[in-house]
This record gives sequence, C-alpha cells and structure tokens, in this order.
Amino acid sequence: MTTERATDALAEAAWFKSSYSATDAGQCVEVALGARLAGVRDSKFLGGPVQLYRHEAWGALVSGLKGTSTPSI
Repeated sequence: MTTERATDALAEAAWFKSSYSATDAGQCVEVALGARLAGVRDSKFLGGPVQLYRHEAWGALVSGLKGTSTPSI
C-alpha cells in the first residue's frame, strides 16, 4: 500500500488526542483509527508525517506500553 493510499484510508477517521498528552504544553500525540490502519501524528504539525500501523501492530504496541499481554488476533 502506498503512503498516499494509506493516508486516504484515514481520511474519514476522527483524530483524537492521547489521554496522556499534556493539554497546554503543546506536546500532544493524536491517533486516528481507520478501517484497516491506525495513524499517529504530532498535533503541532497536522499536515506533517503520519506513522501508520496495521491494527494488529497498533494493538500490540498499546498493550506493550500498558504492560498487558498482547491481544489475540
């Protein structure tokens, strides 16, 4: 999947800030969950690069950060 097609996959997704992001410090991470991909971007650069993850990889990343077991796929 090309980057252009991948970001198109998130075109209809709603972006939301991480609950761990500071509200006034300007150091926020935003996430969008599309049908096949999860995207992560810096809220200071909305038009900047987006890191894309397949849902399986996103789930494993979040579980690892929380210190919980990896969800079954």
